[in-house]
Amino acid sequence: MGILVCLAAAAFAFGAALGDSSPPPEPEVASTLSIPRLAGERIVAGLSGTGVPPRLRSAIGAGRVAGVVLFADNLPSRGAGRRLISSLQAIPRPPALREPRLVRIDQEGGLVKRIGGAPTASAQEMGERGAAFSREQGRRTAANLGDLGANVDLAPVLDVARPGGTIAETERGFGASAQQVSASAIPFAVGLQRGGVAATAKHFPGLGVAAGNTDFAVQRIGLPKQALREIDEAPYRAFVAAGGDLVMLSTAIYPALAPEPAAFARAIATGELRTRLGFEGVSMTDALDTVAVGAFGGPAKSGVAAARAGSDLLLFTDLPSAEAAWRALVARLRAGALDREEFEDSAQRVLDLRRRLASR
Repeated sequence: MGILVCLAAAAFAFGAALGDSSPPPEPEVASTLSIPRLAGERIVAGLSGTGVPPRLRSAIGAGRVAGVVLFADNLPSRGAGRRLISSLQAIPRPPALREPRLVRIDQEGGLVKRIGGAPTASAQEMGERGAAFSREQGRRTAANLGDLGANVDLAPVLDVARPGGTIAETERGFGASAQQVSASAIPFAVGLQRGGVAATAKHFPGLGVAAGNTDFAVQRIGLPKQALREIDEAPYRAFVAAGGDLVMLSTAIYPALAPEPAAFARAIATGELRTRLGFEGVSMTDALDTVAVGAFGGPAKSGVAAARAGSDLLLFTDLPSAEAAWRALVARLRAGALDREEFEDSAQRVLDLRRRLASR
């Protein structure tokens, strides 16, 4: 009963924060896009340095990239970060795609921060100090990222941080129980979204028992289905019920749910997240050009697999990988090997998020 009360309270708090902030509905745009631009609305790319490379400028201008992800080397100072993001947003775009690009930064707090400033606390500290402290950390983080021009935080981590797992050992978890995670992580997300920055719940359906980082090695989560659904997915249910903007899909393997990584598994990306939890926002993959994902194929193969599974945004840390995935999506769409209606639904969710963020 306790977790149900926690979920209901979190949903009420988050819903109240967002309930009147969404712009009125507009006609769908995705169905009017050409195949190259439709595929582009599924792609996120990283870049090197503090300037916009001509190749990326061209991709954004042509509508082949929906957004970018920035890391510490892109943000050596606040001034450099502002100039880079301003340059990215100033690139002329096709008429139907003029809403701001999605600019993502990993700003969790603790060990995972791409730029100085809020959050000053780790997720573990926020979980220990409670909802009011977490909400204030979220508010300050939104102000911090908004000052740069970023509109998406790749946080909070909603993984239930079991003792001995890498999430607990690196202080990235809000707590060792689903109740504690929901009670403190959802307020952090409230603070972010009230401040105009989209929150990203990660890493669905949960990495709390993983011994290592999926960026460096394949991780297999051997929990039974009941534990995954009743414990690990519970904080995501709270986030979904409350109207959170984005959910990041893990690239770990959950044998009780599917034989392939979660981001490639329709049973997880569509079945668990959308059908069971009722998520209507934007889903995105964890990075698809890591060592772990490389074991399942290159960027083209992984991008198509993730799109087919129902992952809306495909995250790549470099442009060549992102372009390879984009070309593969275009080819599959033209050949009729990807469901056009489902593809448009995903792209429309991304377009809707971009419009909502522009209005906040």
